[in-house]
Amino acid sequence: MRTDIFARLDREPEPPKIVAPRMSRHRIALFGGTLAFYLAIVWAVLITSWLVALDWKVMLFRPYQQWPELHAFLDYYVVLGQRGPTAVMVACWLGWRSWRQHTLRPLLVLGTSLLLLNLSVGAVKLGLGRLGPHYATQIGSAEMFAGGDIFPSGHTANAVVTWGILAYLATTPRARRYLSAVSATVSLGVGLTTVYIGTHWLSDVVLGWAAGLLILLALPWFEPLIARTETWIFAMRERWRERRGGARPAPATGAGPQPVLLPQSMATEGLAPGTVTAAAEPVLPSGHPATGARARAHGGHPARPGGMPVAPTGVRRPPPHTERGARGSGSPARPMTGG
Repeated sequence: MRTDIFARLDREPEPPKIVAPRMSRHRIALFGGTLAFYLAIVWAVLITSWLVALDWKVMLFRPYQQWPELHAFLDYYVVLGQRGPTAVMVACWLGWRSWRQHTLRPLLVLGTSLLLLNLSVGAVKLGLGRLGPHYATQIGSAEMFAGGDIFPSGHTANAVVTWGILAYLATTPRARRYLSAVSATVSLGVGLTTVYIGTHWLSDVVLGWAAGLLILLALPWFEPLIARTETWIFAMRERWRERRGGARPAPATGAGPQPVLLPQSMATEGLAPGTVTAAAEPVLPSGHPATGARARAHGGHPARPGGMPVAPTGVRRPPPHTERGARGSGSPARPMTGG
């Protein structure tokens, strides 16, 4: 047994027993509170409340001009919130986990969360149509329903979901705590980076955090669907393997018929001494595999077209019984004369 650290990279002999999270009361309470906070942020922006005034103050402060030395680093750091690069990195890690644990659940959970993210965040973005700070037209305005697509922040929500999936799929409480802290730090940093660069309002980032957290909290509701999808995919894989392998020939159930020889004691019934004849066997068509075996059993002599072997040279067939007609009378049969 390997004891080094590389032993953890080997494939497990069988799928581990992983219990999928359920929608507990605690999780339902968190989901309800986050949803209420989400709706409150949307309402505060729609009525142009103090939150919109705070957005304008932060934007006019221009953080990228206050700390220009951070701009080069944060331009790369914000990539951790982009959909394409983050999805590829996390999918590679979860793909290895799927191979190692003989399960598709990690990849299916990632796909489900990204689909929910596109549907929920994308619909709100297009529905509210808020313009970003660089395209604002009036100071103090909420810039709603103007054809924009930045509310909520897609970078922030994507960072919460993509990196939060790692904590959601953790198999131990310790790993879950560490990964939760890492994902929260990364998503917080990505959101503030977009405010620093000036591509999002502060309220966009706050709503993005809430949108990503809602998706992570709602994932247990989709676990039964994920399990059925995994079962269906494995069933389709087995069917494809059977079709690719083709129909296999059935194994032979038994040997062919073997020739049976009669004992020499039957010669007392009229056979010549030393004469051996084959027992009655079914007539097989020409070319049947049993005919070759039968011919070998009769000393290698060829077989007739009917399947019966040719009598070997020097062996006579028994003569017909000439006394059958005289068994019923005391004198030999005489020819009839006259009419």
